[in-house]
Amino acid sequence: MEKSALQQARASYQPKLPKALQGAVKVKEGDPTQSVDNQEEIKKLFPNTYGMPLVEFVPGEENLSKSMNVGVILSGGQAPGGHNVICGIFDAIKKLNPENRLYGFILGPGGLVDHQYMEITADFIDDYRNTGGFDMIGSGRTKLEKVDQFEKGYEIIRELNIKAIVIIGGDDSNTNACVLAEYYAAKNYGVQVIGCPKTIDGDLKNEQIETSFGFDTATKTYAELIGNIERDCNSARKYWHFIKLMGRSASHIALECALQCQPNICIISEEVEAKDQTLNDIVEQICCAVAARAEKGDNYGVVLVPEGLIEFIPAIGRLIDELNDLLAEHGNDYKDLEPEAQREYILAHLTKENAKTFETLPENVAHQLSLERDPHGNVQVSLIETERLLSDMCEAKLAAWAKEGKYKGKFATLHHFFGYEGRCAAPSNFDADYCYALGTSAAQLIANGKTGYMAIVKNTTAPNDEWKAGGVPITMMMNMERRNGEMKPVIRKALVELDGNPFKTFASMRDKWALETCYVYPGPIQYWGPSEVCDKTTATLALEHVK
Repeated sequence: MEKSALQQARASYQPKLPKALQGAVKVKEGDPTQSVDNQEEIKKLFPNTYGMPLVEFVPGEENLSKSMNVGVILSGGQAPGGHNVICGIFDAIKKLNPENRLYGFILGPGGLVDHQYMEITADFIDDYRNTGGFDMIGSGRTKLEKVDQFEKGYEIIRELNIKAIVIIGGDDSNTNACVLAEYYAAKNYGVQVIGCPKTIDGDLKNEQIETSFGFDTATKTYAELIGNIERDCNSARKYWHFIKLMGRSASHIALECALQCQPNICIISEEVEAKDQTLNDIVEQICCAVAARAEKGDNYGVVLVPEGLIEFIPAIGRLIDELNDLLAEHGNDYKDLEPEAQREYILAHLTKENAKTFETLPENVAHQLSLERDPHGNVQVSLIETERLLSDMCEAKLAAWAKEGKYKGKFATLHHFFGYEGRCAAPSNFDADYCYALGTSAAQLIANGKTGYMAIVKNTTAPNDEWKAGGVPITMMMNMERRNGEMKPVIRKALVELDGNPFKTFASMRDKWALETCYVYPGPIQYWGPSEVCDKTTATLALEHVK
């Protein structure tokens, strides 16, 4: 593989490990755990992996020589640092016993089922240290949830003498890891399954998981781009930029980028839902800022929009819930109809309130909501141009205000969607270190006989030496939710907490940002230089740790 100058220099970076993972490791077990909700149902579904204790690693006295082959899977969307998780696993199992082998399953969970794999060797892995992307073994979105998949996977696991599988993924992928761990435990197959918390969206987070990996790098990458646009905006002074940001189920990315860049407007989906706001309420809020700035002669600005906003508008959320059920039950009856006939079919089968909401939506948005869901049963909101929808509605409202004499200004718009730009960026120092520690923790969980656990690293705003590594039973994070028309056990997503420090900090400043030009230009991620620049965590993490 040909390397850029940055990659060559970066390859020599040795990620920093918490003190507890630097030498011999001992396990310290905490109290038994229970799920966040629906305890009886979760316990019944996971009798072999429920109620296990929290695990923390502390320095031990002697290195054990553990013999174990490990399989690793990258699952779902890419997130910066995934390669370093695999490097952490590789280095740790080789340290336990140089004969240990690491196998990567190709293109995600489907590789396990279809027996597509490769052995990851020292020469091979060195090309991927501290790099972005998932191209080492590729990723995929196959869901592991059927017995025949588990059994097909077990065939290759047995053939390669694999002791454990590590699934690196988000909340859905780790839910699948928990189901797989339970199945193999129930069958006494002797196969361990360990999860690892990945998602740039930042919604795999709780008391035990301080942040999901990739969030730090992705938000810093987006913040650089937003800062560049803000500087251009403040230079040209003639455009309103509407920027949609990744984050289907939560607004963590939008909030973090707002805290870093101080745009004029940032919509937080969770607040929209809590206040029962309509699409028109949101448009009104933006237009008020546009009009107020126009009075000062500032016909320009920046608006951040979370990707999943449309689902959080309560009336549209209720419509989507009913459409999900309709799609599950009658999708085959209408999905191949002509658009107009499809629309009529849907309107005829919706409740009166939801039909009314459906009729008010622009045709292209209504059509997107009617389409097939993604593999996890979610509306494919990235295909809905929410940023353009809002700017079009703002343009119409401002034109009406102009006729009434309530607005005198110019409103020219540009649109952006930052998604793929951040998913495979070279990891920041934080993500490089965090991911390497997660991989090392996963290997130690395996060496200590654990299954159904997710590797965790805590105390991450302290110096690396003081980070705390361990594992949390995946069942602890689960509850029952409706998916594709039926109740299923899933890891509860973490939404932006409106009473949390990050949101409250943002809310205290946004009125000033709306009216004045307070832009901050974060610039590119730095890998070498002063620690306060290179090792800085996200604003979200820093604010969450304020005592």
